[in-house]
Amino acid sequence: MGDITHPPMEQLQDLEYCIDSNPPWPEIIVLAFQNYIVVLGTSVMIPTMLVPVMGGSDEDKARVVQTLLFVAGFNTLLQSLFGTRLPTVVGGSLTYVIPIAYIINDSSLQQIEDPHSRFIHTMRAIQGALIVASSIQIIIGYSQVWGLFSRFFSPLGMAPVVGLVGLGLFQQGFPALGNCVEIGLPMLFLVVTLSQYMKHVKIVREFPIFERFSVLVCVIIIWIYSLILTASGAYRGKPITTQLSCRTDKSNLVSSAPWFMFPYPLQWGPPTFTAGHCFAMMSAVFVSMVESTGAYKAAARLAIATPPPAYVLSRGIGWQGIGVLIDGLFGTCSGSTVSVENVGLLGLTRVGSRRVVQISAAFMIFFSIFGKFGAVFASIPFPIFAGLYCVLFGLVGSVGLSFLQFTNMNSMRNLFITGISLFLGISIPQFFSEYWNGRRGLVHTHAGWFNAFLNTIFMSPPTIALIVAVFLDNTLDVEKSKKDRGMPWWVKFRTFKGDNRNEEFYTLPFNLNRFFPPT
Repeated sequence: MGDITHPPMEQLQDLEYCIDSNPPWPEIIVLAFQNYIVVLGTSVMIPTMLVPVMGGSDEDKARVVQTLLFVAGFNTLLQSLFGTRLPTVVGGSLTYVIPIAYIINDSSLQQIEDPHSRFIHTMRAIQGALIVASSIQIIIGYSQVWGLFSRFFSPLGMAPVVGLVGLGLFQQGFPALGNCVEIGLPMLFLVVTLSQYMKHVKIVREFPIFERFSVLVCVIIIWIYSLILTASGAYRGKPITTQLSCRTDKSNLVSSAPWFMFPYPLQWGPPTFTAGHCFAMMSAVFVSMVESTGAYKAAARLAIATPPPAYVLSRGIGWQGIGVLIDGLFGTCSGSTVSVENVGLLGLTRVGSRRVVQISAAFMIFFSIFGKFGAVFASIPFPIFAGLYCVLFGLVGSVGLSFLQFTNMNSMRNLFITGISLFLGISIPQFFSEYWNGRRGLVHTHAGWFNAFLNTIFMSPPTIALIVAVFLDNTLDVEKSKKDRGMPWWVKFRTFKGDNRNEEFYTLPFNLNRFFPPT
């Protein structure tokens, strides 16, 4: 027993740059471009999945991708400057797919015969639902309700939530990789080899290029490999699903994207508002708050910052609500949440600098305006991203489990809460997912909005984990288990002034704290 010397550590020690420290400018620019490449996976997948069933053409899909990236860059800047100030990318979210699918399949919209007209009307309905639903997030955030609710969080309760923020996305990992094993599997092996086994190899001026830029190097190598496979006719005669997953020329984004397009509010026309659509979308807003809270906790740890205090957490949720409002105004076909893959990238590169993420936002905005250039990168086959997600999502999941070091895991109470939260957080969403066919799910009453509401909540692993873990942690032997739950360590981070490092990490820029003092 004397050889076991791993005391709990508030901050990770083997990261190179924390939230306030910055690498040299050339390194920042390449790291920022790497962040931009990582966020492309989800940003392209969501419009590719939704726009065709809305009745949209390839040109409409390219325009939605550009709009989504433009707004993602703008929301990332807002969040990193005025929200939590953590180095997090705010982009499109798969959480919103279920209520959006409900809107798409609305009988009043399906009756429109002209595909393009149906696309426009569906987009306006989605915009209206996002605008109304965003008000819930804005109110909960800026009223400090979410911060008050966070007083029930503990390291024990948050470990399963943060863990499943990463691990709960397993369907985007190997199952998606399996759609094109010949490019997805080499990507997975190459990322692990370069980032872990060759991270100390220094090719240029004693610089650890594989540790910092392993993602970029791997994407370039496997992308070229996939281009060669496509050009050589390896997929000629293959099933259409294989071609869509593997070929580099099937997305039609390069040919469809305009050379120049500046997204603007209400570009699809005035939003339409339907009560059922709005109620359905509110479920996705609630789920995105839970998932983003877990992602903020993970990002703070990977950026060598203290856990965000309740006030900062509420501020971030409020700004995220504004982000969803902007999504609705611009028409991105999705709401916003924290990009989990980019949180994982902080750990893989060992760089938690806020400035890197802010520069990556500039890349998102630039390539969304100059569409042809951005479309070239957006044509990367998704299995390449899936191979990368296996590493990045797993890394975020392990950060969540690291919170257990502050708890007593020799306590049967804690073992019970952790085990059942993780198990149900995986098992219940998987059960609901088996019944989801793109139009309806396990809950299918005559009230479509009610179906979408419940299916969205119960198909989110972090949300189920939060409900189970926080309830059990605050009802089972609470007074006797304060130390076992990790509360003595956690409680000082609840308030802004509870730890003197909070001011360094979370103070607003431009001396704005004078006008918006922490509460």
